[in-house]
Amino acid sequence: MTYCVAIKLNAGLVFLSDSRTNAGLDQISTFRKMIVYEKPDDRFMVLLSAGNLSISQSVREILQVEHLKDHPDGEPVTIWNARSMFDAARVLGAAIRHVYERDAESLKQAGVEFNVSLIFGGQIKGEAMRLFQVYSAGNFIEATPETPYFQVGESKYGKPVLDRVISPGTPLHEAAKCALVSMDSTLKSNLSVGLPLDMVVYETDTYQTDKVVCIDENNPYFRMLHSSWGQKLREVFDSIEDPMWNGEQTATPLMTHSGRHRTLKKISTPEEKLI
Repeated sequence: MTYCVAIKLNAGLVFLSDSRTNAGLDQISTFRKMIVYEKPDDRFMVLLSAGNLSISQSVREILQVEHLKDHPDGEPVTIWNARSMFDAARVLGAAIRHVYERDAESLKQAGVEFNVSLIFGGQIKGEAMRLFQVYSAGNFIEATPETPYFQVGESKYGKPVLDRVISPGTPLHEAAKCALVSMDSTLKSNLSVGLPLDMVVYETDTYQTDKVVCIDENNPYFRMLHSSWGQKLREVFDSIEDPMWNGEQTATPLMTHSGRHRTLKKISTPEEKLI
C-alpha cells in the first residue's frame, strides 16, 4: 500500500509520497513512487503512483516512449513535446491502456486485479500549472480551486488536516508543512505506509526546482514535526472542556435536538426513566 498527495496552489505545486510496498506481513520493501520529468526552461512534471507495483513500474517505463497521433499525418505527441499538460495527461492515459492491453488478461488469470492510481502534475511553458488524478482506465480528472489537492493510496488518515488548511492561496512552505503533517498522521495510523518519503516543491513559472528531498527517520525537521504535532494536538484536546453528564455548572451542557439539555440518571428500577 502507499500514500501520495499532491497540492496545487497559486504559488506552485507540492508533491509527497512514501516508499513502502508490502505483499504480506513479512514481505515489506522500499520502492520509489515518485518520478520527476524535467526539461529546464520548457517543462516540469511529476508522477506519483499507487496500486500494483508491477503495473505502475510498467506505466512509468512505457510513458518515456508512448505517443499519441490525433491525425494520421500529424506529429506524434509525447510527454516531451506535448503543448499542454492536458495532452501530456492523455499520453499517460494511453500508456496505462497500453499496459492494460498487454497484461490485464494474464493478471486476471492469476487472480490479480488491474489496479493503478496516479497523480500527474506540472507546468509546460505557455500555460498555467495543472494537476490531474489518473485512473486505471486511463481517464483522469483535474484539480480545481474548490479541490486543490489529490490523494492516492491510504488517503483517509491524512485528509482532515488538508481540508482544514489547504486553499489556493496557501503559501508553498505552509502547504509543504501541511503535506508532511498529513503524511505523519497516515504513518501513525497505518503500518502499510512507511519511510523514507520523497518530496518535491515547485514554484510557478520556474520549469525546474532544487527543492527535492528524501526524508528518512533521521531527518531533523520531520522528527521535530512528528513530536510537535502530537504534543500540540494533545494540548488542544486538553484545553477543550469535558462534556457535562450530571448537571455540573463547570462545563457546557450537551444539547438535545430540541435545544434543551438532558441529564442522564442511573436506572435502577423499571419505573425510572430519562429525565
